[in-house]
Amino acid sequence: MAGTGVPAAVAALAASVRDFVTGQQDGRAAEVAAGLKDGSWTVLQLVEALGFCLENTDPRMRGRGIQLLSQVLLQCYSLLQEKEVLHLVLFYENRLQDHHLVIPSVLQGLRALSMCEVLSPGLAVSVLKAIFQEVHVQSLLQLDRHTVYSIITNFMGTREEELKGLGADFTFGFIQVMDGEKDPRNLLVAFQIVRDLIAKNYALGPFVEELFEVTSCYFPIDFTPPPNDPHGIQREDLILSLRAVLASTPQFAEFLLPLLIEKMDSDLQSAKLDALQTLTACCAIYGQKELQEFLPSLWSSLRREVFQTASEKVEAESLAALHALSACLSRSVLSSDTEDLLDSFLSSILQDCRHHLCEPDMKLVWPSAKILQAAAGASLRACHHVTRSVLPLLLEQYTKHPQSSQRRTILEMLLGFLELQQKWGHMEEEESTLLSLQAPVCSVVFSALTDPSVQLQLVGIRALTVLGSLRGFLSPSDLELVVDHLIRLALCEEDSQSSEAAMEAAGSLAPMYPKVFSGRMVPRLEEELQSEQEEESSRDHCSLRQRCLQALAAVSTHTSIVRETVPVLLQHLRKVQKGSEAGSAQDIISVCQSLHRVALRCQQDAESCWYYHQTVVPCLLAMAVQAAMQGRSGPGAGAGGCCCRPPAAAGTAGPAVPLRRCGQGAVPDPAFRPLPAESTHPPLGKALLQEEVLAAMVPVISAATTHLSPELAAQSVSHVVPLFLNGEVSFLPQNSFPCSFQPFQDGECLETQRRLVALLMAFVCSLPRNVAIPQQEWLLRELLALSCSCNCPFTATTAAKCFAGLVNKHPAGQQLDEILQLAVNRIEPGLAEGPHRTQALTLLLWVTKALVLRYHPLSSHLTDKLLGLLSDTELGPAAANGFSLLMAEAPDVLHKGCHADVRIMFRQRFFTDNVPKLVQGFHGAGPDVKANYLKGLSHVLNHLPKPVLVTELPTLLSLLLEALSCSDRVVQLSTLNCLQPLLLEAPQIMSLHVDTLVTKFLSLASSPTMAVRIAALRCAHALTSLPTIALLPYKARVIRALAKPLDDKKRLVRKEAVAARGEWFLLGSPGR
Repeated sequence: MAGTGVPAAVAALAASVRDFVTGQQDGRAAEVAAGLKDGSWTVLQLVEALGFCLENTDPRMRGRGIQLLSQVLLQCYSLLQEKEVLHLVLFYENRLQDHHLVIPSVLQGLRALSMCEVLSPGLAVSVLKAIFQEVHVQSLLQLDRHTVYSIITNFMGTREEELKGLGADFTFGFIQVMDGEKDPRNLLVAFQIVRDLIAKNYALGPFVEELFEVTSCYFPIDFTPPPNDPHGIQREDLILSLRAVLASTPQFAEFLLPLLIEKMDSDLQSAKLDALQTLTACCAIYGQKELQEFLPSLWSSLRREVFQTASEKVEAESLAALHALSACLSRSVLSSDTEDLLDSFLSSILQDCRHHLCEPDMKLVWPSAKILQAAAGASLRACHHVTRSVLPLLLEQYTKHPQSSQRRTILEMLLGFLELQQKWGHMEEEESTLLSLQAPVCSVVFSALTDPSVQLQLVGIRALTVLGSLRGFLSPSDLELVVDHLIRLALCEEDSQSSEAAMEAAGSLAPMYPKVFSGRMVPRLEEELQSEQEEESSRDHCSLRQRCLQALAAVSTHTSIVRETVPVLLQHLRKVQKGSEAGSAQDIISVCQSLHRVALRCQQDAESCWYYHQTVVPCLLAMAVQAAMQGRSGPGAGAGGCCCRPPAAAGTAGPAVPLRRCGQGAVPDPAFRPLPAESTHPPLGKALLQEEVLAAMVPVISAATTHLSPELAAQSVSHVVPLFLNGEVSFLPQNSFPCSFQPFQDGECLETQRRLVALLMAFVCSLPRNVAIPQQEWLLRELLALSCSCNCPFTATTAAKCFAGLVNKHPAGQQLDEILQLAVNRIEPGLAEGPHRTQALTLLLWVTKALVLRYHPLSSHLTDKLLGLLSDTELGPAAANGFSLLMAEAPDVLHKGCHADVRIMFRQRFFTDNVPKLVQGFHGAGPDVKANYLKGLSHVLNHLPKPVLVTELPTLLSLLLEALSCSDRVVQLSTLNCLQPLLLEAPQIMSLHVDTLVTKFLSLASSPTMAVRIAALRCAHALTSLPTIALLPYKARVIRALAKPLDDKKRLVRKEAVAARGEWFLLGSPGR
């Protein structure tokens, strides 16, 4: 520093010191620290400037001086030199003998020095000795005590070896520091120090009991945080921290275990739970030596808690502690001259519990079984010991008790022990108690499967599944018997629970025994299906067919079995398709549902997936094409055909585009009604072409396609797309058709062929995005033309969805822009006038959804077009319903499961861009179309994430309340569904409108529509979450009004009314 600058800087330092010390200007400390950091003065100059106050006789003056020095050191400790630290430590140690008013500032200075990296060896020990000798820590304020704990923590982290050199003196000194601590903030730090003392092997010496006493005095923790506690310390934090201390060393065992036994005998449930959980934690580090003396008392306490407690929590924790004890004893290594404590402990348990298993009607049977299972589940050795004694007894008791209820109890206990065996896996034959009891165990389980009691059958099926999972337990003859039982239960048992459980069990066991199930179960199911085909189609026969189909799907859990079941299902489908009876459509749907379940199982295995795809998809397409060909030449062709449409613009195939999976079915949108003049039914006997049947085939093809590898998908698409564009049927099985298949051909085309566009949609919209589609541009043009001109709503809608699914995954660029421009050029004239306005609206909605999902710039233009249609008297209601389509996830196309391009938070973006336009349109609309805007707004809000909606609630709530007055049932239901979660998540805002809400909900509770009544009652129920003081004036009125729906003719309405009225009755009660 320049010569003239030094005096000036020192003068400025002296002025700042005086201002701080005598002028009480605390902000000067930051200025002094800044000067020290930038080199304006040194620590020595600061101490010299403080000389007048450090030597002052007034302790307050000395305290202010040391406070300034300490605050500066806390900010600048990293700049200190080793020699400076040495002198400062000596200075602060000396000041620990000063007046008590000075001590807090001295401790702050020592805390700063404890963080210095240049602290000389031996100084940490010197500081701690000085604190232990000179400072009575528990007489200090909380913050100052926390400072002492921080100093100790800092030194333990950086000077561990030096502190260990103190030996047990360090432990004793800390015990003195901590003794009597009460503040939870300090206790968390102190408990951590104790854990470190033990974990880092500091010497405890003769002070083990003292260290235990100084911490265990807080057990069990009884702490309730004050309201609005800024520190956020919870009772659970203290409990876990203290438990970690108590369970940190076996040296505490002789002191801790009597304490835990005492607390387990307490009347306080919280004390019981804490003691049990601590015992469980201790068992992880204890051995036989620590537990031996206390085992009888521990077992006595645990037994009492399980046998006599009224609390499920206490029972569960007692069983967990028992399990931990058994595991601890199992881990101990035995020498030849030591007693096996596990053996004696388990013998005591068996002596006290075994006889209760002989009394299946008494209340102690289940507690005894739980105790034995908890002990046996701890180790393989424990499992051997317990099952050796218990399994023969349970088998004997099952034979002695003939009643189904008693047998069910015994078998459930037996099942618990079988599941333990399943946990430990395969056992050697000479060691296994279970293997020696194979015959009686199988006999008991098989007898349960034939018992008339459904509940006993269900337990038997669970036991059968466990036995089957034990490798080597069931003999080949037993396995065949298992399969026979499962077939009987799945097909012939009247109760659906047993049937479903048997199918689930078959699905679980089939991967372990594929040869048995494919060789025995699948042929039986095929035989049943064939015999049912030949018999009269009564209700019982239909039910049996359904079960056969469900069982075939359930057992298809292994690749080899899939190769057996899929041909059976397809063969049955062919037979059903030839039938002309009215029930054949439902039969086909049932087969498709089973095929879909098999497809979902095959998705996890690449080999199964490809086999399924190349077997099922061509077969379904062939049958559908065959049915469509027959329909074309049949007598009903003229009435059933679609009108002629303008030919699609001929064009060469564009570049391939990535595609994706389409989901679950091609159900037409309910907003669009078929034209009265158009027949929507295929010719008689062609059930395969009915809309609901094609809709059931869509998820089958979709699920078979979504998980294909890109190479295999490309191989498949090279056949399927030419089938629809060029009529290439050579890859289809049985491909001798009466005429050509060209659903997109110019001129007259029957509806039956065009209906199969639904299957094309299922395939191409399920392909991965990186799979090229041949002749893509031509396909898009044909789909566009079909969606705009076909009079059949089902065909037009599926064509629009297929077009949208392809557009969504089309790479950005000129070709996409051209296709979209073509679509806009078809949509706009179609919406303006003509007979195909509904079809144009359908196409507009699906294309808009496809573009909204991928954030395409044209989506805003199309959305504006849709908003403009809300004022159209003819299309307005359907356009309003379309907002639900835009926001909801479609089941068959345009979702992530079919690889669609779905950007995150597209709903939030749509909300931000369009809700202001909806609100503006509502205010400017005529009275005859206002409901359309409300409906559209309600649909958007109903699908918006609730946290987003809550933030916008104040500006939109008035419109939602107005929507409740709309006569449109769809608007009412959508608005009620939107309001219910808002009542729970934004009670303060909703309470401002409680009068209107009560009136509207009670009115709608009498709606003629059941769904509206249920939703209104749920909202009335949710009202009780609002502040009680706002609801009390309406309590009597609401209770009277809710008496009426208690007599509603619909059970679901009565159920909601009971729940809502009960909450209103309790409103304002004590404790609520």
